[in-house]
Amino acid sequence: MKKLAIGITCYPTVGGSGIVASQLGSELAKLGHHVHFISYEPPFRLDLKQPNVEFHQVKINEYQLFKYPDYTLPLAVKMVAVAQKKKLDILHVHYAVPHATAALLAKNIACQNNPGTPHVVTTLHGTDITLLGRDPSLGPIIKYSIEGSCGVTAVSESLKKETAQVLRTKKPIQTIHNFYRPAEPRRSRAEVRRALKIKESDFVLLHMSNLRPVKRFADVLRVLAAARGGRERIRLMVLAGGSFEEYKPLARELGVTRDVTVCPNVVDVENYINAADAGLYTSEKESFGMGVLETTSFGKPVVATRVGGVPEIVIEGKTGFLEKLGDIQAMAKDVRKLAADREMTATMGRAAQERAQREFSAEKSVNLYLEYYRKIMSTCKCGT
Repeated sequence: MKKLAIGITCYPTVGGSGIVASQLGSELAKLGHHVHFISYEPPFRLDLKQPNVEFHQVKINEYQLFKYPDYTLPLAVKMVAVAQKKKLDILHVHYAVPHATAALLAKNIACQNNPGTPHVVTTLHGTDITLLGRDPSLGPIIKYSIEGSCGVTAVSESLKKETAQVLRTKKPIQTIHNFYRPAEPRRSRAEVRRALKIKESDFVLLHMSNLRPVKRFADVLRVLAAARGGRERIRLMVLAGGSFEEYKPLARELGVTRDVTVCPNVVDVENYINAADAGLYTSEKESFGMGVLETTSFGKPVVATRVGGVPEIVIEGKTGFLEKLGDIQAMAKDVRKLAADREMTATMGRAAQERAQREFSAEKSVNLYLEYYRKIMSTCKCGT
């Protein structure tokens, strides 16, 4: 079948949407499709040396006329330029604002000269709906951007339902779960632990996130503190995409400072996940739970809050434990149970890995996206 020219725009910072967009582009490029990333800087985990991948930088002008620099308009102009020069078939944007908004502007401009392209596909990741969609100053433009897209996908059934509830959208939304292709660890579990001064006998909990308030990282520290007291020493490894500084006073107050190891902006996450024993996630909202999937992909069970799309990844009692938001004691009990029974932890971890490989593989999700692209290209015409 024809190889496609696909433009991808995402936030390039550390976060689930950027990771997913980068991996999607990489997988599409491996299949021979031509992928063009359009953003203000390269995405965090994007390999620019990979064949069939190009990066197009958006330059942001800071005119004194504008009190705040504008990104949406320069992004739209760059999208038009790339779409016309590279003859894009699809413009796949991650997050409704400002990316889908800019893409609709770009599509309307491009249609004047080249009817039929680009076809805008918007993927909803969560914050654009769960937080921004409820903001009266942004909700209407988010709804407009969704309704105006040729196609819309959501990363979980939970997010799909919430979008319809919050914005009352009429646009059909297809759920295509996030995926993850784990890289082979290049450092052994023992080597990583030695470097971090963690004993092999320690039970290590892993938490990966940008430490934004919605992740409720303070609850992670409280669970760690509440889980202590057994024969096993329980440690916490934090792969932090944000500053840990504001949590230091709480760690001291809870007496867990010595049990917390913070690793900022880690790129080779596979080496660190492999060195852990289980994951701990206490989010208030989670449209999907990319950190949860990454953790289970390496055969580690997770203890997590039963929110958003997490129950679509974790099977209670089989691949991990799910508890109510804020139930510190219940989560601590789950952690102690795992730490005290390494055989059970290993069994749950294998089940978690098998599920990740079966339900959230790159092959499955990428094929779904390609089918969706071709469907959109055959049904969505310029200006519709």
